[in-house]
Amino acid sequence: MSNDIVGRLRVVVIVFAVGVALLGVRLVDLQIVRADRLSETAIQFRSRTYAIPAERGQILDANGSVLAVSRERYNIAVNQNLIDSYRRYDENGDLIGWGATAAANVLAPILDVEEARLAGLLYGGETKRSWVYLVKDVSPEVWRQVNSYGIPGIEPEQFMRREYPNGRVGASILGFLGEGDDGETGGQAGIERSMDEALTGVDGSLTVEISRSGAVIPTGRTLETPAEHGSSVTLTTDVDLQFALDEALQNSVTAQNADWGSAIAIEVGTGRVLAMSDTNTYDPANPGDGGTIGSRAIQSPVEPGSSGKLMTFSAAIDQGTVDAVSIFPTASTLTMPNGETIRDNEPHASENLTVAGILAKSYNTGLIQIGDTIPDDVRFSYMQSFGVGERTGIELPAESPGILADYTTWGARQRYTTMFGQGYALTTAQLGQMVATIANGGVRTDLHIVDSITHPDGTVEPTVVDEPVRVIEEETADEMLSIMQAVTEQGSTGYYARIDGYNVAGKTGTAQMPDASGALNDRVGTFVGVVPAEDPQIAVAVVVYNGESPGYGSETAAPVFGEFGAFAVRHIGIPPSTTPLVQYPWSEAELNDARANSLLNEYGAFRETKNR
Repeated sequence: MSNDIVGRLRVVVIVFAVGVALLGVRLVDLQIVRADRLSETAIQFRSRTYAIPAERGQILDANGSVLAVSRERYNIAVNQNLIDSYRRYDENGDLIGWGATAAANVLAPILDVEEARLAGLLYGGETKRSWVYLVKDVSPEVWRQVNSYGIPGIEPEQFMRREYPNGRVGASILGFLGEGDDGETGGQAGIERSMDEALTGVDGSLTVEISRSGAVIPTGRTLETPAEHGSSVTLTTDVDLQFALDEALQNSVTAQNADWGSAIAIEVGTGRVLAMSDTNTYDPANPGDGGTIGSRAIQSPVEPGSSGKLMTFSAAIDQGTVDAVSIFPTASTLTMPNGETIRDNEPHASENLTVAGILAKSYNTGLIQIGDTIPDDVRFSYMQSFGVGERTGIELPAESPGILADYTTWGARQRYTTMFGQGYALTTAQLGQMVATIANGGVRTDLHIVDSITHPDGTVEPTVVDEPVRVIEEETADEMLSIMQAVTEQGSTGYYARIDGYNVAGKTGTAQMPDASGALNDRVGTFVGVVPAEDPQIAVAVVVYNGESPGYGSETAAPVFGEFGAFAVRHIGIPPSTTPLVQYPWSEAELNDARANSLLNEYGAFRETKNR
């Protein structure tokens, strides 16, 4: 053999040896060094991950009634690559059909889809797809029926649908779910938004291995991360009271052809919101169908009108400058020392009235004389203590603090208008908190509408509110409640707020509001009240915006209190009043008569004792 041939063979052997060595190195690299990583990559390539939706927490009323709940629902899809392998047999084991046609015959009645159309979806075209929706939003029961046939390629997509069993009742409290700016679904209003973090759970996941056709490999790796469900939120509201307040408010708004109305009912002493209503609300399950988003009860401040006079009366009595029977002259028009002229709503005869009579008849000209007995800075401090200009603490988004300018900025006229409920603005919730403070012996408590949070492990986290604040002395509050009781009597402004069998303490209010042109042609009617007056359990505030002329609170807002209150006292089980309604003398003449009668009674008692 020639040297050339030997040399070539040697080269071939060397090249072969190098190749074998390289292959060996590569084999070691693949099977030992990178084996785990390559295996994981291969598994990932042939894996499919499904989300396991977390259940959003329920929203419940104070009695455990469900106000919002997430229900398990399914979308059902087909992998068209697999459907042809379906075989259908009869009870004797004989083949009676196969593929898309047989599957459509079985599934059409269950899915309520026309059989021919369903067969087309199952079969597909020349190019098969691995995911085609057949139906969406079906119950777990429907999916279980479908799954019981074991048809290859029929796959579920689980999700949670939010449901609101009571429809629009309390909608402005509950809110709704929707897609936010970040593209994620979450609470967009009400409790759904303010308590979104607590209500929202963490989705789990299920990862399975699939074949090239898209079928799940039974012996493949399965990884499951369980979902962490959201916490449930229990409110302070009562769904029956909520329905009654919604209905009473809507009845008045409809009867008065008003633009809108809002109302709140508060448990005296605790600040628990028993019901809060807004008209023109939406369906929380379908908010896009129309309705006002949010709650005017906490977001729309209005001038309270004469309802706001309660703060002026309270401040003067608390400072000891007047009492229930202090006398002031009242006329339809009064010019004050600074030159400002104040008028009452309607002309009336001049007469000397008591503080109680001025409240009952709601005369501005009498009220400003009472307000003038204390300095502006002192009265301003009382307004702040009652909560004007501060949020109530209620756990709902976008609450307004109201509008209150510092007293140092008040002009010559505004110092008087703020005495009788104009020149500042309160929300309905703030009005309710104000009258609840008087009812609670002069102590203001923060409002709250969330009673507790129940976590998935069963632990309960109760709501903790700030310390109460004393606004007026208890004696002042008692005297105010006594004065306010006559508001439902004939000749006063709150006659329509009366509740048969119960003493009511309250105050009506009416304020002028600007219309679209800026002219003061619109009116807002208000009413605040408590029942029973001698032992207050419920405080209510009502606002009705722009009712038909004249739009007085006595005609628009007071009837809401009367209608709702009559239901509430029965529903809660508050016993009827057993003490007579308190009614102070309204005029100087009545006061003199009362004093004379008192002296005669005392003299008669003295003579009777002496004759014994």
